Amino acid sequence: MTSFISALDAIIGVLRTALLTLGALTAAGAALSYAVRTRRISPFSGVARFTRNAIDPVFAPVERRVLRLGGRPAIAPWWALAAVVVLGLVLLGALGFVRGQLALVAFAASNGTRGLVTVLVTWTFGVLELALVVRVLSSWFQLTPYSPWVRWAFALTEWLMRPLRRIIPPLGMIDITPIVAYFALSLLQGVVLRLIA
Repeated sequence: MTSFISALDAIIGVLRTALLTLGALTAAGAALSYAVRTRRISPFSGVARFTRNAIDPVFAPVERRVLRLGGRPAIAPWWALAAVVVLGLVLLGALGFVRGQLALVAFAASNGTRGLVTVLVTWTFGVLELALVVRVLSSWFQLTPYSPWVRWAFALTEWLMRPLRRIIPPLGMIDITPIVAYFALSLLQGVVLRLIA
């Protein structure tokens, strides 16, 4: 298991460098394409011809999507850069999460019953914290608590949110109860893990 985790660490390191390079190249291409499209660089220069022939075709799929959504074609390269950055962060975050879970399972395997209980407690609190995040995001997108996409998050966290809402008043239009609940769960997880150890 440790050799697999080491291999995953190496893959994450290489991928991080590759994504950083891709992001830098996309940023340079986006800046050049934007400069040509907005005529900050003469459209008749050699740089503009190179940009139209070599760089703009890379951004063409993003440009079509931006146009379909009613955006301006000149900003398509910046949307492409945003997509590269967000997808890169999501990919690295997912691989980091998998690596962390594998390390947790390796820890549980090496520590017997205590390790297994530690993993189960960590996963339980992780699911509860994820449910709080989903609950907050659902309020931003105005999803009903009865939606099948978010119903599970409300079912898992209502036992904690209801008493906190009675104690903590909203700050204007902002409900800080999920933040307090998140920190309370983190503190409770630390206490439970200390009791187990």
